[in-house]
Amino acid sequence: MKKKYFGTDGIRGKVGASLITPEFALKLGWAAGRVLAKSGSKKVLIGKDTRISGYMLEAALQAGLTAAGLHPVLMGPMPTPAVAYLTHTFRATAGIVISASHNPYYDNGIKFFSDQGVKLSEEIELEIEAEIEKELICVESSDMGKASRIEDAAGRYIEFCKSTFPNKYDLRGLKIVVDCANGATYHIAPLVINELGAKVIAMGVEPNGVNINLNCGATSMQAIAKRVVAEKADFGIAFDGDGDRVMMVDHTGYVLDGDELLYIIAREKLRSGTLKGGAVGTKMSNLGLELALKALAIPFERSDVGDRHVMALMEKNNWSIGSENSGHVICSDYLATGDGIVSGLQVISAMQGSRMTLHDLRQGIKKFPQILINVRFNNEIDPLQDEDVLTEVKRVEQLLGDRGRVLLRKSGTEPVFRVMVEADDKEEVVRGYAQVIADKVKA
Repeated sequence: MKKKYFGTDGIRGKVGASLITPEFALKLGWAAGRVLAKSGSKKVLIGKDTRISGYMLEAALQAGLTAAGLHPVLMGPMPTPAVAYLTHTFRATAGIVISASHNPYYDNGIKFFSDQGVKLSEEIELEIEAEIEKELICVESSDMGKASRIEDAAGRYIEFCKSTFPNKYDLRGLKIVVDCANGATYHIAPLVINELGAKVIAMGVEPNGVNINLNCGATSMQAIAKRVVAEKADFGIAFDGDGDRVMMVDHTGYVLDGDELLYIIAREKLRSGTLKGGAVGTKMSNLGLELALKALAIPFERSDVGDRHVMALMEKNNWSIGSENSGHVICSDYLATGDGIVSGLQVISAMQGSRMTLHDLRQGIKKFPQILINVRFNNEIDPLQDEDVLTEVKRVEQLLGDRGRVLLRKSGTEPVFRVMVEADDKEEVVRGYAQVIADKVKA
């Protein structure tokens, strides 16, 4: 069955339109409660990022869950991976995150984690969708749920993050710029880095409800790159609005994406003898990553785009590391979802273990020019079925031969069509190829 409400990463959209309304959140909370109440503790943890609409959705979900007889446990602003971790450690029935991740403040979303701290299966999502279609009926008053709050949620997660960093290392003597995107890591990431010994220069730690991801964080790296150079910092680390993505900056201002971070983590695990099999990337992963891992004799496989697909292939292969080039880096030895802070600490651990700078560690991977153009499109028109688009793609592929590739795909979280061209050629040439295809999509 095709899902009606759930996308690739929960339910997401513009606040006040479509599904992101208090009415729908109320019904969703009730429907999810009906499905999830069948087993477990009946506690449901709720975390959110710093969007102003989070207050509204949190209240509506709380009402729906209690009406179904579940007990919502509020945590306030918390990174997505923190909710996953705490859901499991608190033995909760499920966890809910109110966030639209890297999207602007006027979007929001709702996603769920199982009692094991992993995303719900598609079967359970379909069960919830079936309940949404039913009439909302409250349980008896004596069976209604009670809401509570975890006051020390942030402290618990901070200690978990620190526990993933080897005790034999510390960050004394390092100056590190930390950009929290005015999002859910604003009160956590700087403390983690500081408590490990570094001098922290914090950015993006003044959320006001509407400045999340605004010219800051992992989706806008220009500000942190300039700050690292200006402060003569050793490196910088940036997260997105909900803390599941990480990007880094070396001391020269060079930005390292998820491909380069995966390479560094894989290389260090190979060096230390802790590598389990190989590494998983996606169809968007740079060909340079594949070649760099091949040079180290590290197996590499590509999944479909989306951290759910990355994790599925990791589990199939029994491998422990994977990433998307957008910065979703999964280190499943610690957590079965992307965690920006934990993954960043693994890169820093590689620096400490190899006694190399971030700048030196990245030299092992030479990325091909890869241009990605996002084109907004009418959902009623499928560019993948358009003859003009397909003709242009075929022409570009013939020009590239075996020196590059073209990838077209729809975003699973917003009405955007992504045009990616990658080739062993000058960047301006590759950009030109991508633009002509994007122009056909726009037409």
